Amino acid sequence: MSNKAKESSIGSKVTKTLIYIFLSFLAVVYLLPLVWVLYVSVKDDKTLFVSPWEMPERLMIENYTFAWTAGKLGTATLNSAIVCFVTLILCLIIGSMAAFAIGRMRWKLASPMMTYFLTGMMIPVHCILIPLFVRFAKINLTNSLVGLILPYLTLSLPLTIFIMTGFFKGLPNELFESACIDGCSIYKIFTHIAFPLSKTGLFVTGLMSFVANWNELLLAMVFISDDEMKTLPVSLSKFVGPYNTNYSQMFAAIVIAIIPTIVVYCCFSNSIVDGLTQGAVKG
Repeated sequence: MSNKAKESSIGSKVTKTLIYIFLSFLAVVYLLPLVWVLYVSVKDDKTLFVSPWEMPERLMIENYTFAWTAGKLGTATLNSAIVCFVTLILCLIIGSMAAFAIGRMRWKLASPMMTYFLTGMMIPVHCILIPLFVRFAKINLTNSLVGLILPYLTLSLPLTIFIMTGFFKGLPNELFESACIDGCSIYKIFTHIAFPLSKTGLFVTGLMSFVANWNELLLAMVFISDDEMKTLPVSLSKFVGPYNTNYSQMFAAIVIAIIPTIVVYCCFSNSIVDGLTQGAVKG
């Protein structure tokens, strides 16, 4: 092996080592807060303030029991699940249909409609919060899960349409031409060809929509006042009082709330990255 080849091989190994060190550092930075939350959730407040870094003598598992019962996290989790799953199903159906029309059908307003939908990604939710609340109050949609599903759906559609349009544009034209020759209508082409072939895109947009809506706090806090209708993020805010806060029980409630999102990302992280990459390079 020549000297240049040896130097190139050594340089490549050094580069890989530095990359691994950097990625390991990032992993520690991202995982350390999660470990700290879990660590604090099994301590009591006295031990936490006196010796925050020492292991507790006894694991306070009852913190989780208190958080689940006193915080009504069971009802809140059910409300969040209903809102997120209904929003997810409607978002995938409506968003994929709109994306197919924009990405594959030829009509004059395709480009303006895409711009119209993408405008929704540029409008902060704070700008529409007050007029939306006033409008919903007049038609009795406040303090109901439907009043959360509608804005969640509206805010989730722009990104879904943007990503799905890239998937539909990347499908081979020969598939649609063959379907037209066989006599398929535009509806059959969508339901039997385009929709099944875009499962990766649906999977990615669905996960992103679900996680975003699961963690949403502002709209849920403004629109919902009844304890029986509150979602999980709003229920977590009840653990913080104006004069006293039980941090151990609050962190136990946080652990319960973040478990679904952690499980989803751990199981499907590769699919999320692959789907976003495919949607970015197609079209």
